[in-house]
Amino acid sequence: MKFTRDANANWKGSGKDGHGSLTTGSKILDKTAYSFHTRFEDGEKGTNPEELIGAAHAGCFAMQLSFLLNEDNFTATSLDVDATVVFEDGAITKITLNLVGDVPEIDAEKFQQIAHKAKEVCPISKVLNTAIELKVTLKKA
Repeated sequence: MKFTRDANANWKGSGKDGHGSLTTGSKILDKTAYSFHTRFEDGEKGTNPEELIGAAHAGCFAMQLSFLLNEDNFTATSLDVDATVVFEDGAITKITLNLVGDVPEIDAEKFQQIAHKAKEVCPISKVLNTAIELKVTLKKA
C-alpha cells in the first residue's frame, strides 16, 4: 500500500516573536496556531511540533498494536496511549509511550510481547531517531 498525506506550515515574523499556523490535508488542523510561546512556554493557546509528533506516534502505535492483537485473535476493548515527548538541547531525546490496555482473554506476558513488537514496527517509531520507552499496563476485570 502506498499513499501520501499533506500538511502546510505558515510562519510570519521572527523566531521568538513570530507566529504561524498549521493546516493538514484533511483540514482537521485548519490554520491551527503555533508559536515560540506554544512550543517553549505554557499558557498560550496553540499547538507545537512536539505534541503533534506525540499524537502521531500514540495514534500510530495504538492502531499498529490493534492489528497485531487481531493477528493473534485478540480484540482490544480499549487501548489508551499517552506519548510524552522530551525536548532538550535542541533535539527530541526520548519519547515515552504509556499504554493501558483492556484486552479480554490475554495474559500480561503476551500483551507485553505484542506491545513491544508494535513499538518496533509502528511506522512512526521507525521514522523517529530517538529512544522510545514503552510502559504497558493490562487492565484485568
